[in-house]
Amino acid sequence: MGSIYSFADFVDMIRRRIRCILIVAVLGSLLSLWYAFYQPRIYSSSEVIQITRPKITGELAKSTVDGSSARRMQLIQQRMMARGTILEVVEELGLFRDQPGLRDSEIVPIMRNSVSITGTAAAREGYADDGSISVLTITARMPSAEEAQAVAREFSRRTIELSVATRIEQARETLVFFTEKEAALTRDISELAKEIADFRHENAVTLPGAVEMRGAEITAINESLLALSGEEIELRTLADDAAATQREAYALRVQQEYEVRRETLLAQRQLLEDRRSALEASLELTPEVDRRLTSYDLKMEQMQSELQLITERRADAEVGFRLETARQGERLTVLEPAPLPDFAVGSGRKSTVMKGALLSIALGIVAAFLLDLKTPALRSSAQMKRETGLTPVVAIPVLDTRPPAGRRRFFARQARATKAPAKS
Repeated sequence: MGSIYSFADFVDMIRRRIRCILIVAVLGSLLSLWYAFYQPRIYSSSEVIQITRPKITGELAKSTVDGSSARRMQLIQQRMMARGTILEVVEELGLFRDQPGLRDSEIVPIMRNSVSITGTAAAREGYADDGSISVLTITARMPSAEEAQAVAREFSRRTIELSVATRIEQARETLVFFTEKEAALTRDISELAKEIADFRHENAVTLPGAVEMRGAEITAINESLLALSGEEIELRTLADDAAATQREAYALRVQQEYEVRRETLLAQRQLLEDRRSALEASLELTPEVDRRLTSYDLKMEQMQSELQLITERRADAEVGFRLETARQGERLTVLEPAPLPDFAVGSGRKSTVMKGALLSIALGIVAAFLLDLKTPALRSSAQMKRETGLTPVVAIPVLDTRPPAGRRRFFARQARATKAPAKS
């Protein structure tokens, strides 16, 4: 059963268990003092980096580095917290030299817990969140102020250099990709043009520009044949008229001239008709040859369209690469350098001792209460009446018949003095 039902009972318990409370309070305070004395001091230093927008707007010269700044900063943070990068920083700054027994597997998690990289989102434009970051804060927590400042500045410098190198490398890879693609397409178009020329030569196919020329030549041959026919008819008419109206000798001479001229006209006609037949044969294509030529033309048109698109993108990639190399794109600049901290972070040694002392007193009171619960007793008439409902008639107080502490020590010395001669 409990023994504390009022403030008077609590004060009575404190009076009775004051020794236990003091022992626990003193031990706890000593333990707090030892913990505060040996607790290492931690200094914190932060460097602020501002992410500035490109100097030239995207409408005039678009950068080839896509993605939000938050995603790029996340990738940079992952590379900065890589094992190799952390060990390089530790080796360069000479950290943990006072602890030669630390292994690399122990140093890496310590540094990851000591360094933090946080970003502050930029103000939104409208209701859409584009994932832009305006400020990047690098905080280092180290045992000394100089180390905290050096680590924060080193990680800041590496972050800026890595951001610049990453953007230039991405722009260079984009430019190299489109340049190689353009060269490959140009080579493929040249090979296709050679293949088409070989195919036309093998199948005696005229070039597209020669078709019109040969068509015009065929038209001219037809006109010449028509003129030869007209001349032959005219000569025939003259010969018939001479035979009908003129003397026989004259008519015979006209007929002989007609025959000679007719043979010449027939020879010319034959030459023109052979030429026309050859031209018409060269213009005639088989269905398979026509199909192959159409396929070649479509493929050539597609490749030329793709080459035009790749050329435009290659030009854009070249502009983006020049922007990055000239530092005209998105940049990281130090807005607030990491200062040398003046005080250690945390609650401090005095505050730790005071908190430990208060906690020790509270634990002492709890221990006293537990002791009262372990040995319950009715120590006053009020407790008896509350617990049993009976009112005691007489309350006998506790009488301590032992002499005071000083007198007890005096009698003890006298007893030891009287026993000593008796033994001798």
